[in-house]
Amino acid sequence: MHFITNLFLIITTVAVMEALSWFIHKYLFHGPLWFIHKTHHKPHHSWFEFNDVFSILFAGISLYLMWDGRESLNTGFWIGVGISVYGLIYFIFHDWFIHNRFKSFKTNNRYLLGIRRAHKIHHKSMEKNPSEEFGLLLASGKYFRRDKKDQAL
Repeated sequence: MHFITNLFLIITTVAVMEALSWFIHKYLFHGPLWFIHKTHHKPHHSWFEFNDVFSILFAGISLYLMWDGRESLNTGFWIGVGISVYGLIYFIFHDWFIHNRFKSFKTNNRYLLGIRRAHKIHHKSMEKNPSEEFGLLLASGKYFRRDKKDQAL
């Protein structure tokens, strides 16, 4: 029973992180924290960008929760694991697949191509506003339609 409860906590945390990330991205990153996040929308010449402090912050929260709950494996521990899982998903989807921080992999998967397309639309604007598509794992349905452009992505 503990396994199912812990797995539920991890999956729920990943879902909450997606919703929280969307909210934070739209209302804080493209709001009062734009002075940090804009480094992600501008061309840069190094592997690290100032915007990466947000990932470091979430990693710190995750590590703290896991460290604090390491002996009893309490709810906080499993929430920390869920935040880490979301961070790993973020790294694979966002940094590797979408932004090519490492050599990207090719795919014909409709979902992955839609997520990439939505994120590229988000980055069309180099300014705080206007902007659209703030999620990592979810995007509007219009980005998932197959067409001949899919082969080029």
